Amino acid sequence: MDRRQLLRNGFVAATGLAASSLFGCKSLLSASKEKDKTSWGYIGKEGPENWGNLSPDFNTCQLGNNQSPINIKSAVDADLPKLKINYKNSPLRIINNGHTIQVNYQSGSNLFLNDESYELLQFHFHHPSEHKVEGEFFPMELHLVHKSQKGSLAVIGIFLKQGQENSAFQNIWQAMPLKQGNEKTISDININASDLLPKEQDYYLYYGSLTTPPCSETVNWIVLKEPVEISSQQVQKFVNIFPNNARPVQQTKRRFVLESS
Repeated sequence: MDRRQLLRNGFVAATGLAASSLFGCKSLLSASKEKDKTSWGYIGKEGPENWGNLSPDFNTCQLGNNQSPINIKSAVDADLPKLKINYKNSPLRIINNGHTIQVNYQSGSNLFLNDESYELLQFHFHHPSEHKVEGEFFPMELHLVHKSQKGSLAVIGIFLKQGQENSAFQNIWQAMPLKQGNEKTISDININASDLLPKEQDYYLYYGSLTTPPCSETVNWIVLKEPVEISSQQVQKFVNIFPNNARPVQQTKRRFVLESS
C-alpha cells in the first residue's frame, strides 16, 4: 500500500471515529434552532472573535482544535476517489435568515463519501470566501450542506470568482430576499444544484467545523479546486445585502489537508 492510500485510509478512520461520536449530539437542525436563541453576527461585539463568549453553547468556537475555515496550503496528494453526486430537481425554497441567503433543498439528493450517503439539506453563500488557498481568497463561496444518517456532515465548498454572468444562479438571485424573513417557496421554479458545480471536481479534503456558531467539529470539508464564474453584478447584489458574512480563517493546527489529482 503506497503513501497516498495510507493517508486516505487514515483520514477515513479519523472521520469515522468522529462520526460515531455524534450519536449523542444535536442534529444540525436542532443545533441551528438552539444557536438562534443567542444573537451573533460578523462585526463588533457579536463578531467572530467574540462568538465563544456569547453563549456556553458556542464554547467550541473559541476552544475547538478543528475549526473552519482554514487557509489551504501544503496539501498532500492522496488517493482520493472521484466525487459521486446525485442531485435531483428541487422547488426553489429560499430564505434570508439574517446571516446569509440560504436555499433549502427537497429530500432525495445525495453525495457519497467514503461509501456513506449524505443527503443535501441546503446551500448558502458567503462574501468574501471563507476558505483561502495559499493565502488568496475569492469574492464569494458557496456551501452545499449534506448530512448522513449517522449525523455527520459533509460540506462542499465552491469558490465563486468574478467573470461572466452565470445563468445557473439567476433564478436564485432574482428571488433573493433583501431583508430577513421567512422562507418563501417559488413552486413554478425548479433548480438543480448540479448546475452550480464546476466541470472539474478535483478537491481538497479535511476535517473541520461549522463556520458559524455553535462551530461544531462535525464536518467533512470538500473544497473544490476549480472556481465557478459569476458576474460582478451578481457579486454586488449579494454584497449589498451582506457586506461581510465570512468567518476569518482558523489555525490548521495538527490537521492535514488531502488533495485529489
